Amino acid sequence: MIAFVSGPVAALAPDAAVVEVGGIGMAVQCSPGTLSGLRVGQQARLATSLVVREDSLTLYGFADDDERQTFELLQTASGVGPRLAQAMLAVHSPDALRRAFAAGDEKALTAVPGIGKKGAQKLLLELKDRLGKPAGSAAPAAAPAAAGWQDQLHAALVGLGYAPREADEAVTTVAPQAEAVAADGGTPQVGQLLRAALQTLNRAR
Repeated sequence: MIAFVSGPVAALAPDAAVVEVGGIGMAVQCSPGTLSGLRVGQQARLATSLVVREDSLTLYGFADDDERQTFELLQTASGVGPRLAQAMLAVHSPDALRRAFAAGDEKALTAVPGIGKKGAQKLLLELKDRLGKPAGSAAPAAAPAAAGWQDQLHAALVGLGYAPREADEAVTTVAPQAEAVAADGGTPQVGQLLRAALQTLNRAR
């Protein structure tokens, strides 16, 4: 198993990064929050999980070991594959997921694209005791996003299955939130904006 990759970032895409390892470019599927902390040409170290299928080998990358372990534990539930597990981590941090499962919070799970009410109830039953106890602290802040947060957020929403038109509307809706952060001298964070955008999309449906 490939536990991690380390090296300069050779390229970034809406849902993946290419990390150069020993002269080989390793394509790693990543969540928007993880991608927002990477920069082309800079060194990166990503915890990884290799998913083997009959017709493919896919490497998933994470900011730390906690995310990777949560990703793998989520897939122990029936019906949860790597894409859905990654979508859950795109919306919630590992500790936020632990809090949701500990509290039986269906609403938090249905905020993830692809999880309905019945699916959330099933996941709560299967995973309640598998993820461990929450740390009890607030979720860590997402890594600062690059200036083009709109493009990153739009690509993340499309990658999660929303239509480009829906993604456009959601980006417009959360723009005042991002502008307020920038006006205070901060940097809009894609992870936080993604959560806000998903809430507006769920209300619209």
